Amino acid sequence: MSLFQDPFDAKSELAACPCGKHHSLSEHDAAVAAWQHEAQLRTAADEEKRLTNAVDQAVVRALLPNDATRRRVLHAIGAGTLLAAIEQFFPLGHAREAFAQSGKIEKTDLKVGFIPITCATPIIMAHPMGFYSKHGLNVEVIKTAGWAVVRDKALNKEYDAAHMLSPMPLAITTGTGSNPIPYTMPAVENINGQAITLAMKHKDKRDPKSWKGFKFAVPFDYSMHNYLLRYYLAEHGIDPDTDVQIRSVPPPEMVANLRADNIDGFLAPDPVNQRAVYDGVGFIHILSKEIWDGHPCCAFAASQEFVTTMPNTYQALLKAIIEATAYATKPENRKQIAEAIAPANYLNQPVTVVEQVLTGTFADGLGKVQKVPDRIDFAPFPWHSFAVWILTQMKRWGQLKGDVDYKKVAEQVFLATDAAKLMKEVGLAPPTSTYSSFKVMGKTFDPAKPKEYIDSFAIKRI
Repeated sequence: MSLFQDPFDAKSELAACPCGKHHSLSEHDAAVAAWQHEAQLRTAADEEKRLTNAVDQAVVRALLPNDATRRRVLHAIGAGTLLAAIEQFFPLGHAREAFAQSGKIEKTDLKVGFIPITCATPIIMAHPMGFYSKHGLNVEVIKTAGWAVVRDKALNKEYDAAHMLSPMPLAITTGTGSNPIPYTMPAVENINGQAITLAMKHKDKRDPKSWKGFKFAVPFDYSMHNYLLRYYLAEHGIDPDTDVQIRSVPPPEMVANLRADNIDGFLAPDPVNQRAVYDGVGFIHILSKEIWDGHPCCAFAASQEFVTTMPNTYQALLKAIIEATAYATKPENRKQIAEAIAPANYLNQPVTVVEQVLTGTFADGLGKVQKVPDRIDFAPFPWHSFAVWILTQMKRWGQLKGDVDYKKVAEQVFLATDAAKLMKEVGLAPPTSTYSSFKVMGKTFDPAKPKEYIDSFAIKRI
């Protein structure tokens, strides 16, 4: 090429291809056009992928049946803008909800029992805040005196579903403490949210080694409270069966028993701990999250019969509760929730007591105001590893006899797949696995080695 040749002259060698990869300018232009067309198709395909809801896909395809036209529109304005335009004249929201039910609700009038504690927040708040009615359900949430009553009414089918302690469905299924009946736990109601509270006369006895002879209360034999208290005592060298007394007391009666000097303390659900502080009869020794951060406590539970014979009702009920749980995860909603669940027909507590629990800014009874935002939190996923840990403690303390197939029982009772599906629908991100190791008082639990875990404890009833 001449040194004086115009490089942009179509007849020059350089003009043959600006990028130097093609034999002629026309070949280059054709390649660019093809690349742009492929990019447009990729963009349109990406927009179509954003239409993850089956209802949205069906409506868009019905309105724009021609593939090429639909992709051009999606490329031009995007899936979000298109759906927003459609919603102006088509009730997409109602269509999505109707589709999600995947069939007619078999039973709309339901009874769900609960214990008046903040662990039941999603189950309770779903009533006054409209989460049940949104899904076509007329749910009567029934305040119940204690866990044995909840269990009996659930087993007698007086309740369609219930607020239970996480270990209860496992105990019911394995026949621990009752006849074996297949039971399920589709969702965890809360994580953390408990504490060890001691009578004010013990404020100088902060070392558990000095607690020999103490009388403690827990809500139920098959409870995280019982297992966490036993774990905490045993790690400090106190045998929970011989060095102290542990008795079951319904949560609404715990503060009165502490005031009457019938007990020295309790590991209890809130707002019981905060009410003891509010009334000046106790102080918070330690939050349960300091024993095991992220531990499960209470749960939404239903019989396997209910789940299988009324699948659409079950799905609607579970989704309402998981939506309420998602709402409760946001700190900015906690004061509103406290006002909704504090009244007499629910928790029957001063709003300030419930607020202190839910917001994590609270008086500890020792003259300090603590700020622990995750004092209680809400995470519905029923980890199978949670179930295995609970079963190891039932075995450790002699409640569960004989050989135990930990994995089989965990996966039969804790319905992780159902929870994961509905969590996605309400904008929560479920974990990709159902098993995970964690630490309790610094000791790692491997769910794949339950027997080795039990054997590692010096104090046990095996």
